[in-house]
Formats: sequence, C-alpha cells, structure tokens
Amino acid sequence: MAAVRIPPTLRAEVGGARQLEARGETVAEVLDDLVERHPALAAQLLAGGELAPFVNVFVGGEDIRTLDGTETHVRNGDSIVLLPAMAGG
Repeated sequence: MAAVRIPPTLRAEVGGARQLEARGETVAEVLDDLVERHPALAAQLLAGGELAPFVNVFVGGEDIRTLDGTETHVRNGDSIVLLPAMAGG
C-alpha cells in the first residue's frame, strides 16, 4: 500500500484525513482506489475519467509528469502527494 497525503483543500472529501492508505501498482490504480472509497474526490481530481491537468501528483518526491504519468509504478510504502493547483488573485 501507498501512503497518500491529502492537502487541506481535499480533506473535507475524505472526512478530514491528512493521509490515507491506498492500493495500486500504478498512480492510476491508487487514484481509482481512493475515488472508489471517497467518491467526492472524483470531482476534485479527475476530468473525463482521467487525472485533471490542474492536479499535480508526486511519488517519492518526483512529479509524475517527469516519470510515466499516471502509469508511474507505485511500490509498497511509497509516499504520494496530491496537490491540486490553486487559482486566485
């Protein structure tokens, strides 16, 4: 399992949790597991069933965009950070 850190902007969707354990061998599978258990996350993380372009995901400190995207391999014990981009002004 991977440890997924939940930023404050998403904690309401997961009952206030700062971190969740999730199963999956790829980032896509981990996200599927999270959304299955916490359906409200889908509107915050996905667009058309895929990772929304404004959501940054890091595995072991590396941006998945520089790796294999949502097909990035996730090992047991990896730390995943979700960071939806914030807009404002």
